[in-house]
Amino acid sequence: MAENTTEVKVNQAVLVGLNSPALDREETATERSMEELAALLETAGGACVGTVLQNKDTPDPRTFIGEGKVAEVRELAAAQGADMVIFDNALSPSQQRVLSEELEVSVMDRSALILDIFAQRARTKEGRLQVELAQYKYLLPRLTGMWGHLVRQTASGGKFPIGTRGPGETQLETDRRHIRKKIAKLEEDLEQVRRVRGVQRERRIKNEVPVVAIVGYTNAGKSTLLNKLTGSDIPANDRLFDTLDTTTRTLEISDTCTVLISDTVGFISKLPHHLVEAFKATLEELSFADLLLHVIDGSNPEWRQQAEVVDALIRELGAEQTPRIEVFNKADRYTGDILPHGEDIVTVSARTGTGLDQLIARIGKRLDAGAHKVILRLPYSQGGLVDMLYREAKVEAVEYGETIQVTAVCTPKVLGQVEEFVWND
Repeated sequence: MAENTTEVKVNQAVLVGLNSPALDREETATERSMEELAALLETAGGACVGTVLQNKDTPDPRTFIGEGKVAEVRELAAAQGADMVIFDNALSPSQQRVLSEELEVSVMDRSALILDIFAQRARTKEGRLQVELAQYKYLLPRLTGMWGHLVRQTASGGKFPIGTRGPGETQLETDRRHIRKKIAKLEEDLEQVRRVRGVQRERRIKNEVPVVAIVGYTNAGKSTLLNKLTGSDIPANDRLFDTLDTTTRTLEISDTCTVLISDTVGFISKLPHHLVEAFKATLEELSFADLLLHVIDGSNPEWRQQAEVVDALIRELGAEQTPRIEVFNKADRYTGDILPHGEDIVTVSARTGTGLDQLIARIGKRLDAGAHKVILRLPYSQGGLVDMLYREAKVEAVEYGETIQVTAVCTPKVLGQVEEFVWND
């Protein structure tokens, strides 16, 4: 008996980019950014069937790449059986509408592709809220083109608003109102997320638990590093945006220093502004972290440009003043003559574990608050201090005899609170 198999249709896409001196460096397309776009497409589940990189002095205001190049892309898409064309550059809503009509296939830009990947990967409620908000903000200015197929029954060509709106325009306005309401509701929900995070943050500060945030370009090895440091089993695959939802684990630096270490979403060049805005509920943790670990893929020849992208986004998020250690990862694949080195630079291989002891020591040097392991003997009349020690110190053992003997790791601040009540021989 023949098995029933359902074939999953894979989108075939032609990738297009414009390299122009009139565009900012981060907005123009290059061979490297086109390779990255192909990797993004693969991550989204599509396949690249052709690439076109256009060199042009200035973008065409109507078609972005010019009429001649549009005809070339249309022929290539038809010949390869492509069902979509993806641009490495950001397209205006009108350009996207015109190109869809001219190319006769679906057209999207890099931002839309990244949004699609995020929509596939978001797992937590918070992550889904953030992605949905970004999608609606991206969609809102593009609604006009989506309703272009409806005839606008306007007796005066649309010049007079009263009594001249046809069904297309009415539906367009209805959709705009609906999306604005959705955006307002999502922003309200994310504000609640911020408040919850604020309470959690205050509790950490009260308990004097240092926070370390791992940041870096996508696919630099952040999740692999967190797994190796903490013994976790977070999925860490060799693909872009494998981690979207923030994961936090405990890391024992020494007997007297324990920190919370968080993995964050990877950054990428041309990251949609809507996504940066939406993910601020998560990424604002960077500005409250005690230390940033900036993970850099040292095996990538473009690591300097990738590090610049991360630095720019850290500044945008207001975390440029947070102390930072640059962690050059993938040392086992490094091809340079001299490994990066310096006071706040550590070279590691998260895959093999090389250099991790040095990294942990560097974190401890930065964050150890001078805590000491002590044995405190308290009179029973001050038994309430035991509860305080459980809250604000790391209590290892409590024994009840002639006195209450507490073995704990305490900071100088905590010791100052109990010192006058401690019984000494």
